[in-house]
Amino acid sequence: MPFSYEPMEGMLDLPPRPSSLLVGIPREHAFQESRVAITPDAAGVLISNGHGVVVEHRAGEGAQFSDQEYSEVGARIAHDRKEVFECAIVAKSAPVSEEELSLLQHSQTIISPIHLPVMRRHILEHMMEKRITALSFENLKDESGHNPIVRSMSEIAGSAVMLIAGQYLGDARQGRGVLLGGISGIPPAKVVIIGAGIVGEYAARTALALGASVKIFDNDIYRLKRLQNNMGARLWTSVIEPRILAKQLRTCDVAVGALSSSGGRTPVVVTEEMVSRMRPGSVIIDVSIDRGGCFETSEITSHEQPVILRHGVQHYCVPNIPSRFAQTASQAVSNVLMPLLIRIADEGGLENLIRHLYNIRAGIYVFRGAVTSPYLSERFDLKYTDLNLLLASSHQ
Repeated sequence: MPFSYEPMEGMLDLPPRPSSLLVGIPREHAFQESRVAITPDAAGVLISNGHGVVVEHRAGEGAQFSDQEYSEVGARIAHDRKEVFECAIVAKSAPVSEEELSLLQHSQTIISPIHLPVMRRHILEHMMEKRITALSFENLKDESGHNPIVRSMSEIAGSAVMLIAGQYLGDARQGRGVLLGGISGIPPAKVVIIGAGIVGEYAARTALALGASVKIFDNDIYRLKRLQNNMGARLWTSVIEPRILAKQLRTCDVAVGALSSSGGRTPVVVTEEMVSRMRPGSVIIDVSIDRGGCFETSEITSHEQPVILRHGVQHYCVPNIPSRFAQTASQAVSNVLMPLLIRIADEGGLENLIRHLYNIRAGIYVFRGAVTSPYLSERFDLKYTDLNLLLASSHQ
């Protein structure tokens, strides 16, 4: 009998079937939050791609987006908050609050900031009980390995601090009555920036554009070099040496705290004694207040009462500065989340997407009720589960 080759059946790798999403946008009531996670324009793009968007009544009001703008692009306006939390995916611009725990649905996906300083163990435990999957703004990475939302918020904060500083520096009552930029024949105002990250860079750009004199401190030489290269000009830079820093603070008009912290509290590098020797009416803006602040005299303030006086120096210590510029900040957040939601749908769900996009995995801190963040697991003494193992076991 002659030998013959018979073709064998092969497995065809089919692309995932796209799914239709229902996204809820709640109105924020906590954390002095005015931003909204999805703008009307972004909602329109989602709806034109076949997805549903449910927006809580007046959710976009803080960012100057009306219910009418959302309804005109096809979003459904919900007057009952429960309707928004009945959606499979909820996109928030503030962390999950105590009041929202009872509204969370089983196996829901929450996309929001996490704000580590205000996170509580029982909030995480509630998410675990309801097998929630939670994705945080702070840790979400793009394909280049950067944190796009954090970077955008840092750019806004950095640009904003000099505008805020100019406002309080020029105040004739508590300020020095000094124009931040200065004019011909008058020495420019002096700005000291502590921290050469994204916030520090954009604060320096804005201050220089206004005509101020800028001096930058950071203990990371690489960051100082990168800042020099990005600015395209020679800058006055220094490591954080207390004696040099104290000398510069004594004669400055504006001091900006822009130190970042990879985990835990921001180190205090400016003592109360240093602040007491600053010029009366000068301005401190402590952007690091979100993680405790880098000035010893800093104390959290609010958008309603943003400034406190310490040793005659104005302290602006409002957390979440981008929320003051809510429309710009909302657009920046929405520009990241809208394409992400479309990709989730195209891949047939978030789980399918993170199987081959490792950068998205970095943002997930709870997956189907399991804590996948080593930091949160250690901090709250909760069981840690490796997300890669969870994905491997669910794929079998």
